[in-house]
Amino acid sequence: MGRFAPSPTGALHLGSLTTAIASYCHIKSLNGAWLLRIEDTDSQRCNAKFSEQILIDLENLGLHWDGDIWYQSARVDSYNELLYDQLLPYVYGCRCSRKALADYEIYPRFCLPDPKTAAYDSNKLLYKQQKIQHLTDKKVRIQLPNHSIGFIDGIQGIQWSNPQQSLGDVVLRRADGTINYFLAASIDDGLQGITHVMRGLDILPLTTAQISIMRYLNLPAVEHWYHLPLVENHYGQKLSKQNLATPIDTLTLPKCQNLIQKALTLLKQPAVELDKPEVMLQQAIAQWRLDPLQHQSVLGKV
Repeated sequence: MGRFAPSPTGALHLGSLTTAIASYCHIKSLNGAWLLRIEDTDSQRCNAKFSEQILIDLENLGLHWDGDIWYQSARVDSYNELLYDQLLPYVYGCRCSRKALADYEIYPRFCLPDPKTAAYDSNKLLYKQQKIQHLTDKKVRIQLPNHSIGFIDGIQGIQWSNPQQSLGDVVLRRADGTINYFLAASIDDGLQGITHVMRGLDILPLTTAQISIMRYLNLPAVEHWYHLPLVENHYGQKLSKQNLATPIDTLTLPKCQNLIQKALTLLKQPAVELDKPEVMLQQAIAQWRLDPLQHQSVLGKV
């Protein structure tokens, strides 16, 4: 079971399309299902018009998803329910501003409660109510494990990281109630039974945090991780919406054919014949190989 999980803060660009095609071809080469999840919990940055355009572009390109689309904005209650239940022993409220933390790479735990004053109350219900009240109107941070966690990345090789030392106590929910990527992705990957995650190399440092959160929640583990080399612009920056990457245009068949060809070329895959997008992707699936991508950090510059 694989997935593509774009955030609708803008239209798809060649970098995000390349990730979509890679994840689609890989999971389909294994006869797996490819799910679509819209990561739209940030109501200030996300826009429904971009969600709609993403669906149109994927359909035009023959990237047909399996099952129903999950919109994370409709699942906020579920995230909070698990946050206030299974994760409650590991989280605490934080009032520190960005300005106050500007000089720190890792959060210095200014708001971490003293173990003596945060002792578990014998009345479990009262303890839970008090702690939930403590989290209201604050950032919610989670205490990640302070030991090394390892996993095998199907593209980048064996990875080891101590999430407490590399990331610190990351924010799961902002003070305004916005659910952050760490929490939403961890819960949804577990509940959807995602076994294969293919995403950009820039997300690799966050993986041990996600593994830890899924363990805290007793959710099924992701079995296979793949972190793709990045597509960069001419300045050596990751191609992204923040760096004003050009939106893709899927209005005509030739444009769709050209986009698929470009993505497969960047992914160092064998060429496919020009045809309907679905036919081109079927050929790409049959020829799909991870070998050309392994131990690379950059796919190319556009």
